[in-house]
Amino acid sequence: QVQLVESGGGLVQPGGSLRLSCAVSRSFYAMGWYRQASGKQRELVAAITYGGTTNYADSVKGRFTISRDNAKNTVYLQMNSLKPEDTAVYYCNTDPSMRRVVTGTFDSWGQGTQVTVSS
Repeated sequence: QVQLVESGGGLVQPGGSLRLSCAVSRSFYAMGWYRQASGKQRELVAAITYGGTTNYADSVKGRFTISRDNAKNTVYLQMNSLKPEDTAVYYCNTDPSMRRVVTGTFDSWGQGTQVTVSS
């Protein structure tokens, strides 16, 4: 079973930056970053195909960048100009289908990494 470990979260002030990492136990195709704020539904933040095609939520376009290092089986989420509304637990997940990744319909999720944006 694929294992995913998110890391890089923390407490930052508005306008700050964080770089999240998702280490995957094996090679992967499409990958997505998701977040779930307290009391809200989990939502897609960004997704990337094996070839590098990306998809972003409108709320993060221009601020977040998803990337991958296939040699390291790792996907990253560079988050700049962070806002309080970015506060959430961030998760990664993967599937061969980009469509499923964008939809975010997975049976299981990891522990995620907490991102808190507050002054």
